[in-house]
Amino acid sequence: MTPILLIDDDSTTRLVLKRALQRQGYEVTVANNGEDGVRLAKEIKPGLIVCDWMMPVMDGLEVCRQVKATPYLSTTFFILLTARGAVEDRVTGLDTGADEFLAKPIEIDELQARVRAGLRIHQLSQDLQKQKQMLETELSEAARYVRSLLPSSVSQGPVWIDARFVPSQQLGGDCYDFQWLDDESLAIYLVDVSGHGVGAALLSVSVLNVLRSRSLPHANFHEPSEVLDALNQAFQTTTSADFYEGKYFTIWYGVYHRPTRQLVYASAGHPPALLLSVAKSGTVDRLNTPSIPIGMFPDADYESQCCEIAPSSQLYIFSDGVYEIPQPDGTVWGLDAFADWLSQESDGGGVDLERLLEEIEQLSPDCVLDDDLSLLQLTFL
Repeated sequence: MTPILLIDDDSTTRLVLKRALQRQGYEVTVANNGEDGVRLAKEIKPGLIVCDWMMPVMDGLEVCRQVKATPYLSTTFFILLTARGAVEDRVTGLDTGADEFLAKPIEIDELQARVRAGLRIHQLSQDLQKQKQMLETELSEAARYVRSLLPSSVSQGPVWIDARFVPSQQLGGDCYDFQWLDDESLAIYLVDVSGHGVGAALLSVSVLNVLRSRSLPHANFHEPSEVLDALNQAFQTTTSADFYEGKYFTIWYGVYHRPTRQLVYASAGHPPALLLSVAKSGTVDRLNTPSIPIGMFPDADYESQCCEIAPSSQLYIFSDGVYEIPQPDGTVWGLDAFADWLSQESDGGGVDLERLLEEIEQLSPDCVLDDDLSLLQLTFL
């Protein structure tokens, strides 16, 4: 049975209330002051506390404040006993964390009814916490599954690739990949599905599998615009399975041709890739082709563009979780700030990806990400 803690400095009140609750079959522990009450609360973890407001040394408000500030006691139902009847006093009690009030002199029938109701609410809170923990566990497992599908970093060959995936607490729909289409052409892409949760993650995995298997009909995977057109036809929100209905995704897709050092790319509603040129003293060029996300309209047009990659350049492909970081002043770090940081940090050389992740962690309030963070860094040797 869930224990009840009774805290009151008046011995008569303690005796009367304890017996009244025990007659109802409750397990009751008593404390005669606030300090002992807080100590006992941490020991026995009661489901409900009945506490007098006016006590020496530590009053009921301070007891309530300390109890509610203890994580494993935060769902404990707290009833304040008080002779105070003013509205402002009740507001103060509620702001402190009290869940209910009982006016003195105490009516035993009312006490028992409030205790029954309080314990029901406590049990409901406990059940909700368990469900939340189960959901968080499932999302964590889904995040590990998505991470297991993503390629690791490559530090050999003509292009070195450093890859990072940091899932948010809610689990988003980020995924990425890179693969040599032949001996001369390297395909790189990053997908970001709208929304959060398992549904977004499953759609991103579906897109990843289609691109990896090159199973899009009538698509030349060397031509980014054709790939985006084919994806848009295959993943229309109005014609896809009900599970994906209403979801869309952004994508950046590029193909690097090694002999000519040409990069052909196209994007669909995705943040631009950033090309950091060491030869140009840290100049950052934005590579994107304006268009709408995949799955919104079947007649959307996608175009490819081309640029030359200078030796030792670095290409950054990422989801918006990299730069859409809320700041304490209500602003967002933003894409411009991210591009400026890359330019300044390069200082005539490459940028260390670990240093970038440290910067993002420092910018994130409480180091908690609101969205998945996916990032590819390609260094062209």
